Amino acid sequence: MKIFSRNKRWTGSVILLSFLTFLTSCSGPPADSYDLIVSGGLVVDGSGAPGYQADIAINGDTIVKVGEISPEEKEAARSLLGAEGLVVSPGFIDIHSHSDWALLADGSALSKIHQGVTTEILGESLSAGPIKGLAKKDAPYGINVDWSTLGGYFERLEQGGIAVNVGSFVGSTQVRLCVLGEASREPTPDEMLEMEALVKEAMEEGAYGVSSALLVPPNTYITTEQLVKLARVVKPFGGIYSTHIRSEGLGIEEAIGEAIEIGEKAQVPVDVIHFKIADRRLWEKMDQVSDLIGQARSRGLEVTANQYPYIAGQNNLVALVPPWAMEGGTDLMLKRLGDQAARKRMEKDLMEGIPGWFNHYLAMGEWKNCLVASVKSEKNKRFEGKSLAQIAEETGKDPADAVWDLLLDEHGSVPAVYFLMCEEDVKYLMGLPWVSFGSDGTAVRPDGPLGEGKPHPRWYGTFPRILGKYVREEQVLPLEAAIRKMTSLNAEKLGIEDRGLIAPGMKADLAVFNPETVSDRATFEQPHQFSVGIDYVVVNGVFVLEKGVYTGEKPGRVLRKGF
Repeated sequence: MKIFSRNKRWTGSVILLSFLTFLTSCSGPPADSYDLIVSGGLVVDGSGAPGYQADIAINGDTIVKVGEISPEEKEAARSLLGAEGLVVSPGFIDIHSHSDWALLADGSALSKIHQGVTTEILGESLSAGPIKGLAKKDAPYGINVDWSTLGGYFERLEQGGIAVNVGSFVGSTQVRLCVLGEASREPTPDEMLEMEALVKEAMEEGAYGVSSALLVPPNTYITTEQLVKLARVVKPFGGIYSTHIRSEGLGIEEAIGEAIEIGEKAQVPVDVIHFKIADRRLWEKMDQVSDLIGQARSRGLEVTANQYPYIAGQNNLVALVPPWAMEGGTDLMLKRLGDQAARKRMEKDLMEGIPGWFNHYLAMGEWKNCLVASVKSEKNKRFEGKSLAQIAEETGKDPADAVWDLLLDEHGSVPAVYFLMCEEDVKYLMGLPWVSFGSDGTAVRPDGPLGEGKPHPRWYGTFPRILGKYVREEQVLPLEAAIRKMTSLNAEKLGIEDRGLIAPGMKADLAVFNPETVSDRATFEQPHQFSVGIDYVVVNGVFVLEKGVYTGEKPGRVLRKGF
C-alpha cells in the first residue's frame, strides 16, 4: 500500500508560480496600488533555485509582483524598503514549535521573529485542545483555560493578537488524556471511538494532522494500532502524521519502522520530529538509520523528517524515571520517588537499563551531560544551568538521589537539556533533501515570566544558527538549500499552498537578513539572547521587525487547514 504524495501537485504549483513571476516582472498593477516595495535585495525565493536580484511589490497581505520595478513606481509606493546587500527570503516556517501557551501569555513571539520565523506549527502530542473529560486544565503563566476544543484555543489566540501565523496538530496523547486521563490501560472500543471523534473534531476545526511523542509515559501507553486508527481519521482532511518516535537510541530502527507502518496503514504522509541519533553508542551511524526512511521513500511512501541544529536536546528529568515508576500518574510516581526501596530499584534500572526503554542516562553516558533548564521553587533556582554532576557535588548526594529529590521538590517536572548527539550526524542530516528545519523551541523573551530559567538556546537561535554556522562559516549546505528547508519544504509537508515561496499570489511573509552577519547568540549558559542579522520581518504584509526592533504589530493569523 502506498501513501499518495502531494509532491507532484506542489511541484506543478511551483512551476506555475515561476511562470507568473516571469509575467509580472514585465507588468503589474498600477504603481499607486503598491502598499510596500522591497527593493534591490537578493531574492532567495524558497524553491531551492539560485538567488537573483529583484524587487518585490506587495498589496495588502499578498505579493503581487516580483521583478524589476521602475523608479516611478517605487516613488509612488506607500512604503519602500531598500534591501541592497541583504537577502530577501520567505518567512521561516517553524514546523515544530512549543509556543502553544507562550503565545497566549505574550503574542509578540520575540525570540521567534528575531529568527525570521513568520509561522509556528504547534501541538506535539499535547496540543492546546481538546481539553475535555479527564484532561487537566492546568496551564502555565496563569492562563485561564476557558475553551474545550482546539478551535476554541484558536479563537483565544486571535483575540489576544499574535505577531506570527499559527497552525497546530491535534495531539494523540491529548485526546487520550481526555478519555483515559493518565491511566495506562487499553481503551475500550467505545473509548477508542471517542478518541477518534476528538481527532475528527480537531481536523474539522483546522488541525494539520495528528501528532505523537512516544518516549515518556503517559505518551508511551498509546499503541501502534491505536495510532493507525487516529491517523486514518486525518486522511480525508489531507492531514499528516507527525511523530516523536519511540526511541532515538538503541531501538531507533524499530521506532522508525513503527512510524512508517502507521503512515502506510493509514495512507497518510509521515514527518519524523527532530530526527536524530540521541545515543553516543550509535554515533556516526546516521547514514544507516536514515536509509530506513530512504527505503520507504523508494517504495513510494511519503516519509520525511525535520531537525534542529544542535547536539543537545531538551526533555525533562522525569525521562530518567523508569516507566514502571510512572504507572498511575504523577502522584503515584512522587510516592515512589519518596520510597527508599523504590529509589534503589529505579537507580539500578537507570544504571543497567530495561529492554524497550530509551534510557537517557545510558544514552548520555555521564551525569555532566545533563543540565537543569528551569525550576519553579525559589530554593532550587541556584541549580538552573548546572549539570547533574555539579548538583550532586554541591549537595553531597549520589547523582541519582539528587535527581529523585529535585523531582520531588518540583512536583515531578524539571525541564532539562541532554547532550546526546554528535556534529557529524547533525551535518549528515542537513544534506538529505527530505529533511527540513524546525526549532523544537518556544517563543519567549529575555524579560518577565517568559525570561525565566535557562532553556535550550534553540528557542532563540535555530534558524540564524543554520544560516551563520552551517551555511556561511562551515558551508555544510548552500544558502538556497537551507532556505528551502526553512520555507517551502515545510509548507509542502503541511499542505500550505500560499506561503513558503516568494512569487505573485503568495502571502507576504518575508525575512530580510544580512548574510554576512546573521548568527545566533544564545548559549547554554546564557540562552536569553536574541539572534542578530535578521533586520526586517514581514508577516501578512506588515512589518513586525524593522532594523532588528519589534514594531509592536500583531498581524499574525491562525492558519486552519482546509479553511
